[in-house]
Amino acid sequence: MGYRRGTATAYARVMRRPFMQDPAQIDALTGQQYLVLRPTTAVASLYREVQDASLARLGAGVPHPHTEHVTLRGFVEPERREKLGALLAEWAAQQHPITVSAEAIDSFPAPWQILVVRLARTPSLVAAYASLTTALERTDLRRLEERTLDDWTFHLSVVYDSSLAAAEWAAFERAACCAVALPPTEVIDEVELVWYQDGVEHAEVLPLGTRA
Repeated sequence: MGYRRGTATAYARVMRRPFMQDPAQIDALTGQQYLVLRPTTAVASLYREVQDASLARLGAGVPHPHTEHVTLRGFVEPERREKLGALLAEWAAQQHPITVSAEAIDSFPAPWQILVVRLARTPSLVAAYASLTTALERTDLRRLEERTLDDWTFHLSVVYDSSLAAAEWAAFERAACCAVALPPTEVIDEVELVWYQDGVEHAEVLPLGTRA
């Protein structure tokens, strides 16, 4: 059965919500940087519905992002963050806005045990990932768990609980995973460079397409 979106109000951005809020998660991310997309309308509403239902089933204490986001790259460059930011700002200026469309509620199996909202491989999303790869290949910036375009699944992580017993996770997957009826779609016109330092999440907004 496909997952059909309810009538939840779209989550317009009044003020910037942090992507992570749990101090233990933030500490684990110290020294890392991420380039992410932040859905704010139709995809965000679906995400919140799925996450709320997941936390109701698994418990609010299950590790999860505080805010929906699509990770395009991860880095480990605490000493060269300004250089990283300059390169990503130059890349972003040459990009067109990116269309994201949620096509399924899916999961990454053990050992990860992550429930995700899987995204369709829209032309603009694929092109952005590919052009970012090209820009980064000309540098020695250290990337985290990078995969090729063909191997990468575009997604938003909903909850992750690698400590859950395999049988419990399998039962949760069976109940949660499904196609999305009437896939929600939205266009995003900026990316965010997010970094973690001294127990705090920081972010810089990079507009897309100022020179596209």
